[in-house]
Amino acid sequence: MRVIVQRVSEAAVRVEGAVTGQIGKGLLVLAGFEDADSASDLAWMVQKLVRLRIFPDAADIMNCSVLEAGGDILAVSQFTLYASTRKGNRPSWGRAARGDISQPLFEGFVAQLAESLGKPVPAGVFGADMAVSLVNDGPVTLSLDSKAPE
Repeated sequence: MRVIVQRVSEAAVRVEGAVTGQIGKGLLVLAGFEDADSASDLAWMVQKLVRLRIFPDAADIMNCSVLEAGGDILAVSQFTLYASTRKGNRPSWGRAARGDISQPLFEGFVAQLAESLGKPVPAGVFGADMAVSLVNDGPVTLSLDSKAPE
């Protein structure tokens, strides 16, 4: 499982012009899945995201998690995180899990995030053409991979 996580002051996702998910201060999480992903990948990523200390404390030092900061999470599925550009200039999506595998993983991911945060996690619409808007706070943007934990 791969994610791009951005600390935001606000973010929203729209499908056909209608807002399907929106947050204020928190994390925008773009999530991609491959066939080899399992429940353990989801659990590791959820715990990493909710405990990641990238919000400022009282001394303005990145020392607080989204939980401690009282922030929200907006989750958006994004198979393009598994793009391969080794051959030529047209990306290949061969490592990205098919929808019948990745959709249940994404739904489980969102459910686990909501459980860990103790509140609903808004999300994009799986497989839809989405428009994502955000105000990156910092900016703070990180890339995480459950197969290469750091």
